Amino acid sequence: MADIIALLLPFFGLILIGYVAAKVTRQPAEALGWMNTFIIYAALPALFFKLVSRTPVEELTRIDFILGEVGATYLVFFTLFAIGYVIRRNSLGDCTIQSFAGAYGNIGYMGPGLALLALGESAAVPVALIVCFENAFHFIMAPALMAIAGGDKRPAGEVAIDIAKKVAVHPFILSTVFGFAFAAFAVEPPDAFSTLVDYLAQAAAPCALFAMGVTLALRPIKRVPVEIGYISLAKLVILPATTYVVLSLVGSFEPVWVYSAILLSALPTATNVFVLGQQYGVWQERASASILITTILSVATLPVVLYLIHSGALPADLFP
Repeated sequence: MADIIALLLPFFGLILIGYVAAKVTRQPAEALGWMNTFIIYAALPALFFKLVSRTPVEELTRIDFILGEVGATYLVFFTLFAIGYVIRRNSLGDCTIQSFAGAYGNIGYMGPGLALLALGESAAVPVALIVCFENAFHFIMAPALMAIAGGDKRPAGEVAIDIAKKVAVHPFILSTVFGFAFAAFAVEPPDAFSTLVDYLAQAAAPCALFAMGVTLALRPIKRVPVEIGYISLAKLVILPATTYVVLSLVGSFEPVWVYSAILLSALPTATNVFVLGQQYGVWQERASASILITTILSVATLPVVLYLIHSGALPADLFP
């Protein structure tokens, strides 16, 4: 367990440094803009391109893995949606953001750095596929549900076109597609290009974690949602358990693929959930609180997940 703690300390240390820096310097939220731009449009896309382009193409076409992982996410998502809508009688808009709080993990900022650190370079491909396809589905589901809820007043055709554009041009997805093309055609990029990609990729995890800490500091808890108990349980415990069960049922995968999916499923709520709430004017303060609370709780839950993986207590296939 000491090895697990030592592995996670630098990871959460970068988040803490960002948090403290934001509290001490008291920069406005807008000051983070260019760093987020660098992370989203340069550093993380370079990392995903690097990981995917250097992988045998047959490993990039595991549709069973993609469907199993995304299916597990949306099994939890719609369960939370049903709880909010049927049992708690919340609005469609509130249920949408609540469900994302319990099913949309911080896979972009936290996922690649933690998975590669904990599981090694062999985790690169499943991580890239998860980030690409999870984000694609989230970009489709969020505006579609908010349009049904009445949070988006545009005509259905205009909403559909906007969704298609967001999916098609998102940097994470584009970089994964280009990486896939390079792998499929065995393209060997020039040394100068490869060096540039390496420089950007190396900056991805530290910058993303620092920016996450700053973001948490700039969004203090103002309103704790009454739903936080079951949302936290769903995000940090039920989702990784569901992912494990579904992937065991769907097919036979390399252990590192299963463990990568479990680890990414166990990450705290994504900061994008607050952005979604802000965009549609729904559940904003409570989304911010959910991000901060699940991030704090993950300091305790992630070591347990990593211990189960590294100790061998969690077999790669639940139903061998």
